[in-house]
Amino acid sequence: MGIFTRFRDIVSSNMNAMLDKAEDPEKLIKLMIREMEDTLVEIKAACAGVLAGRKNLQRRQNEVENREIYWKDMASLAVDKGRDDLAREALSEKRRFAEMAGSIKQELEEHDDMVEQYQGDIRQLEDKLHHAREKQRMLIQRHIRARRKRRAQEEIRRVDNFETMHRFDNLENRIERMEAEADLVNFGRKPPLEEAFDNLYVDNDIETELAALKSSRKEKESVGE
Repeated sequence: MGIFTRFRDIVSSNMNAMLDKAEDPEKLIKLMIREMEDTLVEIKAACAGVLAGRKNLQRRQNEVENREIYWKDMASLAVDKGRDDLAREALSEKRRFAEMAGSIKQELEEHDDMVEQYQGDIRQLEDKLHHAREKQRMLIQRHIRARRKRRAQEEIRRVDNFETMHRFDNLENRIERMEAEADLVNFGRKPPLEEAFDNLYVDNDIETELAALKSSRKEKESVGE
């Protein structure tokens, strides 16, 4: 099982634990991304370690293969010199190094498999991390909108509450009474400007009546003469 597979199990466990505790979704998203980033660093470090080990194995394999060739040449030299005893010992050493080379080759193949697995995990995790970062802002905005909508709905329910509406009605009644009392203070009184114009009409009527009275007296005096 790869590191990334184990990481998915860890993240899933953490997510379920946080959801059970009703944690803030923004906090959950940030935790997921942080865990993905930390895991990516660990996988890359592990992959680098395997690559370094493979490099050492490759160097060791080259040395062993060179020793195998060396003892093969020594066996040929011993045969040419008529020293079968030395040729047997040289071939024995050649076989030993050949077995070592085979063992190292198997280790190299195992390292190659590990590197391939790590690189696959890295590519997969980098892809997941890229998408997570793209969605992070969108999900946070959705969460903010959902939270505001919930508060708005709660406020609407609170306002719709009978006791709240009763308080509003009482407040409205108090304001209406205050308005009525204010109107009664000036009830029957006209504003100064209207009074001035009314006075003009009164003065005009008096002058008209006075003129009529004078005209009438003059007529009487004329008749008396």
